[in-house]
Amino acid sequence: MALTNTAVRHAKPRAKDYTLPDYNGLVLFVNTKGAKCWHFRFSWADKQPRISLGTYPEISLRDARALRGVARALVARCIDPRVYRQLERNARRLATENA
Repeated sequence: MALTNTAVRHAKPRAKDYTLPDYNGLVLFVNTKGAKCWHFRFSWADKQPRISLGTYPEISLRDARALRGVARALVARCIDPRVYRQLERNARRLATENA
């Protein structure tokens, strides 16, 4: 079942870290201190890695779903989203250093 804004907003810390699944690999990770982070889980080389998409409330449910869609499109094109993000960061850093 898909997450709702209300369910995300009311997610409280517990004795152990836990996740609330949305769909298509998107989950809300809630740690014991109450921090909420969006993760995208995907299959890559027979493993189930995950990539962080940001923290709630800076990244809303709608934004997290959009970011998940971008990451899923990369996986569909056989591009590891973790490597892609690192390459983007390096390109931005080089652009600002050489400007």
